[in-house]
Amino acid sequence: MAHQNGHTDPGSSLDAMADIRFPAAPPPIYECTLTPELEAKAREELQEKPEWRLRDVQALRDMILKEHYGLRTRLDDAFLLRFLRARKFDYDRALQLLLNYHSSRRAWPEVFQDLKPSTVKHVLELGKWTPNDYPFVDNIRAIYLTLEKLIQPEETQVNGIVILVDYTGVGLSQASNPGPLLAKKVVSILQFVLHGSDLSSLHRVIPRSVLPQEYGGVDGRLDMSGWTRVLLEAEEEFVVEFCQPEPLEGALMPDSMLFEGEQPEESFRSLRSQLYYCY
Repeated sequence: MAHQNGHTDPGSSLDAMADIRFPAAPPPIYECTLTPELEAKAREELQEKPEWRLRDVQALRDMILKEHYGLRTRLDDAFLLRFLRARKFDYDRALQLLLNYHSSRRAWPEVFQDLKPSTVKHVLELGKWTPNDYPFVDNIRAIYLTLEKLIQPEETQVNGIVILVDYTGVGLSQASNPGPLLAKKVVSILQFVLHGSDLSSLHRVIPRSVLPQEYGGVDGRLDMSGWTRVLLEAEEEFVVEFCQPEPLEGALMPDSMLFEGEQPEESFRSLRSQLYYCY
């Protein structure tokens, strides 16, 4: 608070800084959760070698710190492994994917700003959408939150994700609502295979054993309430990931984000590779 004499009360400044949220302490040391079968699949299909895994993660981390030091990104092992696996451990392509990931977040604020499950609870609970219900972009936000949560398990990173979209009952008002620009953005990040009403065509791609009865499967009735709970219970992790303000000059940083040494890059490298968690 500024007094009449022009001086600022340092106590009030510290109180304001106390409200600033910073990332939590570094995550625990990385431990692989893949089964022997999935490790074998990752080795064959993704060129992932368990004995070189942390070396590869460190190589990607070094590239980020050297070439893109100002990038506000996580650097922990589990996060970087997502990008290495997605590009079959090609360092350059994994780095480009990471840059594209953050570029999309900056270029698409209507999707990524304040992105957390509570802001799309109405989407998760409503079901079939009409333009009068809420903006179409809320659907994209809900889909992105779902994908972010789904990709966390290492099993999913190795096996991949298949999305089933039901366009039954979609009329012209729904189809035209996104507009050409938003539609182009959506198409650019997804690959589509259209099956029409032929469920046998669908079953050749997705086995009936994992499909609900509504789509000719044997895995019970379609019920999204469980997944809605999973996302809503993950609120805090999305707050940390997507809802942090930019660090303010002079703000106090927690000990977990402070590193000794004059050269930032060298100070990062001096720590165990598993202890990186930087935004």
